[in-house]
Amino acid sequence: MDRLHARLAARTRPATGFRSNPEPRMIGHFARGRQLLAGNFLFSGQLVEAPNTSIWDAVTQVDASAPEVHGFAWLDDLAAVGDNKARMAAQTWLHDWIDRYGQGGGDGWTPDVTGRRLIRWIAHGFFLLRGADKDASEAYFRSAAQQAIFLSRRWKATRSGLPRFEAVAGMIYAGLSLQGIEDRVTPAIAMLTRDCDRQIGPDGGIASRNPEELLEILTLLTWVETALTEAEHPVPSALREAMGRIAPTLRALRHSDGGLARFHGGGRGLDGWLDQALAAVGTMEQPDRTLQMGYGRLAAGRTTLITDVAPPPGGVSAAQAHASTLAMEVTSGRRPLIVNCGSGVSFGPDWRRAGRATPSHSTLGIDTRSSSLLSTQRDGSEVMTDGPVEVQSEISTVADGYRLAMAHDGYRVSHGLTHVRTLDLTLDGRAIAGEDLLTILDPEDEPVFDRALDAETLQGIPWSVRFHLHPEVEAAVDLGGAAVSLTQKSGEIWVFRQDGAEDMRLEASVYLENGRLRPRAAQQVVLSGRALSYATRIRWSLSKAQDVPTALRDVDDPAALEF
Repeated sequence: MDRLHARLAARTRPATGFRSNPEPRMIGHFARGRQLLAGNFLFSGQLVEAPNTSIWDAVTQVDASAPEVHGFAWLDDLAAVGDNKARMAAQTWLHDWIDRYGQGGGDGWTPDVTGRRLIRWIAHGFFLLRGADKDASEAYFRSAAQQAIFLSRRWKATRSGLPRFEAVAGMIYAGLSLQGIEDRVTPAIAMLTRDCDRQIGPDGGIASRNPEELLEILTLLTWVETALTEAEHPVPSALREAMGRIAPTLRALRHSDGGLARFHGGGRGLDGWLDQALAAVGTMEQPDRTLQMGYGRLAAGRTTLITDVAPPPGGVSAAQAHASTLAMEVTSGRRPLIVNCGSGVSFGPDWRRAGRATPSHSTLGIDTRSSSLLSTQRDGSEVMTDGPVEVQSEISTVADGYRLAMAHDGYRVSHGLTHVRTLDLTLDGRAIAGEDLLTILDPEDEPVFDRALDAETLQGIPWSVRFHLHPEVEAAVDLGGAAVSLTQKSGEIWVFRQDGAEDMRLEASVYLENGRLRPRAAQQVVLSGRALSYATRIRWSLSKAQDVPTALRDVDDPAALEF
């Protein structure tokens, strides 16, 4: 159906110019832009090295549809480079797309991708049209108008979540900016108003529980608000209210280095992106000490600790869900310390699947089993199933700091066990005390544990607690193996100790990060042992042994800023 409407739209009248041209507010990646200009293209985990080649020829060399490429997000990266070579490449690749796909063919004719593409075309309009001749300019406006007509007919069919917001925002952008499309704005604003009420929860969260996706939605809303204001068009109260709900939630998911917690397929975001979006909202409302979108946050001194304390999202939103229940991340000042491996989507299906498993997160796991299992659907997609039914948590104040107590029953069906985790952060942010407990809470679960123990020939049920380290953290086991020293690039040193594990060791890990050509090598601290009884307790601690001299700290340390 999308292809049919795309071809019909290609026959419509063209726009003749801009009514108004919103300024580009996207933050591109300079390094990624340089990679593109050098002919290094990364598609679905496959690197194509093709200097002096169109991006559309490069993408045909891999077995992958390329909605990200058709969404023209790479325009942000070329604009970040901003020189004449980058502009020429952007213009050439844009007109190459018009020649190849402008009549309704290719993978780019879905409402969400079209909305994403139109926003980039319009926001970078002067960058794309500078020095262009009359024929090139007319082709640009004709294609933009055709895409706007297609959007006006198909955005209602877009699935909820980020795709719907992209499609509707693209329609509004086009209607406000392009001549001849003005009458398409009002219905799109009505849909946006409805989605703000329905898709943004009372706590400012979304169904996917993906922090970076929530940031993308807030960014789109701020862009739309600005575009409406500049066009002297009324801004719906529902839009501003949704932004007001989202902002405190994102502040709760903001680490002290200014980046987002990396859960459920989301990354940390480009440097400055989160703070720019929060500043655009124009409010300073801070989160309270409750859960935000299913995450718990402890913050003190220069340290933040963010933990996933809810089941993985279900339904359509489960497509990118991770088995990360009770996993945590810790950041000190500008330096991440404990992380999750992250999303492997950009590195291919094997990395994507591995990144979603519990062993790729900083939490306890039984053997190599995930707390939620991946199930392959008929359409080939994988969703989380057989995960925690009940997740409990409580944030409280203790004598010397703050406590986050939580539990999940993701291993109850398979082993009869409940994972209970308690995290304490001192008032000065210099120490974290943790306890992981595998226990039976209901006598009815004892036979399940006994059967699982029998399957291991009474040798005990193997478990491990993993603490994945950021690639810039250097780890070393101290003499005697009693502790692990964690040295950050700034010179700050943390010491990790434990009590209750049979073994403590360092293992290789990876840090999966969008925009990189390959995964980054890292390390992880692994505690392991075997559960032989109805209760197994592991205690551990992180304490700062050496601080960073004040004179060596970055002047713009985000830990001292409020957004």
